[in-house]
Amino acid sequence: MRTFGKWLAMLGPVGLIPGPRATYGSAVVAAIGWFLPAMPVIPVWLYAVLFVAGTAIAIWAAGEAEHDLGHDANAISIDEAVGMAITLLFVPHNVVAFVVAFFLFRLFDIWKPLGAREAQVLPGGFGVVADDAIAGVVSCVAFHALRWGLGMAGYHWLG
Repeated sequence: MRTFGKWLAMLGPVGLIPGPRATYGSAVVAAIGWFLPAMPVIPVWLYAVLFVAGTAIAIWAAGEAEHDLGHDANAISIDEAVGMAITLLFVPHNVVAFVVAFFLFRLFDIWKPLGAREAQVLPGGFGVVADDAIAGVVSCVAFHALRWGLGMAGYHWLG
């Protein structure tokens, strides 16, 4: 079971690609998100259930992978799936909006504001996923604040 957990935590082959694996993982999740139905199509309660289940699986898989790879190892990318899923909440299916959301998440995932850096020390998979979840919340709020501000100024690039 540990091998499956590790493979899942690495998002399959994404964790094996040399380079910025967190960026690759975020891009893969954003691409998958692009092909999923937009939020109004999926009832919010169903999204919440799927998100909670997915986060629980991510915490478990990241914890399993840590046994072989070490705490919050570079190859573990499933935490990016949780963070990007939060970031993309209510983001319109618009290429510019998805690109802006992606870059905001990468910025806040690297910067680690509002306790995200401290959350990394939590034990096991909790620490691996928590900092990306915080970065996802901050990114989501920043995206929608930016979208609102641009809309108030008459610019509707973000949908």
